[in-house]
Amino acid sequence: MNNVKSYNDDQLLTRVKSLPNFSKIPSDYWILGIRSTEDAENIFDDKFYLFYGQKFISVMSGTTNPGGPVLRSGFLKYNKKGAFVLRSDMWHYDMWKPGKHKGVLQALVQNTNVIGFRDGNKNGKAEEVGPLEIGMFGINFHLNGYDTFSKAIKWLVGGWSAGCQVTNVPEKYREVIELTKNQKTVSYCLLKEF
Repeated sequence: MNNVKSYNDDQLLTRVKSLPNFSKIPSDYWILGIRSTEDAENIFDDKFYLFYGQKFISVMSGTTNPGGPVLRSGFLKYNKKGAFVLRSDMWHYDMWKPGKHKGVLQALVQNTNVIGFRDGNKNGKAEEVGPLEIGMFGINFHLNGYDTFSKAIKWLVGGWSAGCQVTNVPEKYREVIELTKNQKTVSYCLLKEF
């Protein structure tokens, strides 16, 4: 289901260091997201890489986009301007801190202002179009379910993302949460597939 091409560590690190707002590679755990150019509607078709400094730790599938129902009109219950699409090809330093998504699920929760777009054209595609916004919007990193010990990998995003960065691999998710639980903040870099 996941069609994002594979990259080696050097390719990824070279790319993130080339971004206009790059200042440093974090010295602790950080996450790198790759947004698929295919952008299959409502499918977990992106990837997340966990790094410790410049050392690759693991990779998992996920979505960097809102789910299809949110993009088509579900965004209206959150913001009438459009679904939140996090800006790609940039670093979001100290974006998250350990916490709970919706007060229930151990997650990485938004810690600082983020920048993104309000895609309100209702075409089911997550596009970096529409008004640019900066703020606290609850853009968390979490699993697509509350059972973190599930063995099931589900491929439909549905309502699990209204802008959050969401993985669908419980085992890998548990690893991220365990490894980052004592960090004050977790940085994120989001790239377009290249």
